[in-house]
Amino acid sequence: MGKTYSEIDEGLREFVERQHVFFVATAPSSVDGHVNCSPKGLDSLRIVGPSTVIYLDYTGSGAETIAHVRENGRIVMMFCAFEGAPKIVRFHGKGEAVEPGDAEFEALLAHFRPGPGVRSIIRVEVDRISDSCGFGVPYLRFEDDRTQLPAFAEKKGDGLENYKRQKNATSIDGLPALRFAESELSGFE
Repeated sequence: MGKTYSEIDEGLREFVERQHVFFVATAPSSVDGHVNCSPKGLDSLRIVGPSTVIYLDYTGSGAETIAHVRENGRIVMMFCAFEGAPKIVRFHGKGEAVEPGDAEFEALLAHFRPGPGVRSIIRVEVDRISDSCGFGVPYLRFEDDRTQLPAFAEKKGDGLENYKRQKNATSIDGLPALRFAESELSGFE
């Protein structure tokens, strides 16, 4: 029943863009490291080419995805239908974190209407695209986006940069995450 695709065609694009939530999974190279899986939402995803996807990475209490893609690039994104026909789509690929101050950041950010708290943009060069049935995924009805994340970032204001330095310099396994936070903690900036 599952199928693989050579690129993100119009049907896949339409399916992906209809989803209100998607999931991102990464892992460190170490067998002792923690695998990470994170839900994403808030109109934060754009397909910018036949095999290129970008999404806004908002400030959070951890920075596992950034640390893992810095270390080895491995990433998978999963989209599943909670409404309509059952379907799951996965994008496997190589990810990179593009941070504010990087040459491409502003051009990538122009694809969005970002809210406060964006700490990076994750760009994925997709090398495997597949779908599967999704028969076991329940029906769930979208009600609305949560407002807590943008409100948190707005409330922090200028203190958000300090929060990122404290919480996003390394992963839970001690891998380097945000470059600006890492360099400032090390006293090199």
